[in-house]
Amino acid sequence: MDEQQEREIRARIDALLSEHRDLDDMIARVSERAPFDQLQMQRMKKRKLAIKDQIARLETMLIDDIIA
Repeated sequence: MDEQQEREIRARIDALLSEHRDLDDMIARVSERAPFDQLQMQRMKKRKLAIKDQIARLETMLIDDIIA
C-alpha cells in the first residue's frame, strides 16, 4: 500500500467517524422525544453498527500494512 492509498483510507475513516458521531447525536435527540419512531431508531442504530464495522475493517487494512 502506498502513501496515497493510506491517506485515502485514513480520510475515509475520518468521514465514517464523523458520521458515527452524528448518528449518535441523532439517536440521543430522537430518544429524548416521546413518542419516537421505533423503526427510525432501529435503522439509525443498524447504520451506526455498520459504520463501526467499516471503520474496523479499514483500520485492519492499515495495521496489516504496518506489520508487513
